[in-house]
Amino acid sequence: MDSSSTTQRRMRSGAVALGGMGLLAATLVACGSSDEPDKRCASRSTLEKLNDKECKSGGRGAYYYGGSVSNGKVSGGSFDKAAVTRGGIGGHSSSGSSGG
Repeated sequence: MDSSSTTQRRMRSGAVALGGMGLLAATLVACGSSDEPDKRCASRSTLEKLNDKECKSGGRGAYYYGGSVSNGKVSGGSFDKAAVTRGGIGGHSSSGSSGG
């Protein structure tokens, strides 16, 4: 009887682990399925990343979609939201040319 309860316990913990993995996978897929690209506030003239409040009405910034930030400057994206598409899980891509 002791052997049977040990086996049953193992199966339950395995089912919990598998259930947890399924939940994690579903969460990742849900996060990656948004059509909204990442956005950050930036200066159109200097490409400097700004605080979000600078993109609110009257601020000096505009939303920059996609891309990344390096040394306080945005690059690889666009101020035109329609020019940027969201890639798969955690990935982003832009439709503009990527010289190099």
